[in-house]
Amino acid sequence: MKPAPFVRHVPKTLDEALKILADVAPQDGRVLAGGQSLVPIMAFRLAKPAHLVDINEVVGLDKVISDGTTLTIGARVRHAAFHKSVVDNPLGQLLSAVVRHIAHYPIRMRGTFCGSLAHADPASEWCLVVATLDATLVAKSTRGERLIAAKDFFAGIMSTALAEDELLAEARLPLLASDVRFGFNEFNRRAGDFAMAASLVTYRLNAGKIAEARVGLGGAESFPRRIVEAEAALNGKTPGDTVFRAAAEAAAKAIDPLEDHQTNAEYRRDLVRAVVRRALEQSA
Repeated sequence: MKPAPFVRHVPKTLDEALKILADVAPQDGRVLAGGQSLVPIMAFRLAKPAHLVDINEVVGLDKVISDGTTLTIGARVRHAAFHKSVVDNPLGQLLSAVVRHIAHYPIRMRGTFCGSLAHADPASEWCLVVATLDATLVAKSTRGERLIAAKDFFAGIMSTALAEDELLAEARLPLLASDVRFGFNEFNRRAGDFAMAASLVTYRLNAGKIAEARVGLGGAESFPRRIVEAEAALNGKTPGDTVFRAAAEAAAKAIDPLEDHQTNAEYRRDLVRAVVRRALEQSA
């Protein structure tokens, strides 16, 4: 199928893009960056935006910058930018490890980090990353700039706190301490498919005990989030199989699992047990 007719706007500056978006948003105007999610939906006519604001020529949105405490990722930064570590910090290694799980190589060459966040698919690896690390997301419009905490950004399946005239201009991720350990694991039926459950964990060791544990979970619920019950099961404990299994069990009990024609609630909980435990084993 082919998309319904639309008008494509190609602004050159951020101010111009925001002005156009303010004008066309009431007509279901959408932002186009990588297009790896939006264009297929349009092709099936599940979305029929009358206007597309193509930001691919907007100056300054293609930068990845670290100021020593935060990594800022612009709206045009492709997934492929993270194939190699973008910063000399465990965060750079983490992003490089996660990006290999995103779809397929051609999609990673075009899709964008911030576009994935704005699309808010529950199975998105980048959505899981920002939720786990408590990132700050920067929304801009003609009304000004708004900072949104990751925990307040995701509102449900493919739903966010962005207003219709706001552009997700950048994501700000905190750099990690030099001794942070991390692990990532996801389950999908075939390589490149959407994750049915995924987990990202980070923690530090203090005198051999787990401290500052973060356990993020995606794909299993309507949006990604940290699982505080699993974190409580880890903090103060010595890393090992018994502790990891207890944290995985806590995560499985804490979720409100998605169900569909292929998976019931208990199957999804089993997947959560597996991905959390495996992420923890990888971290160790």
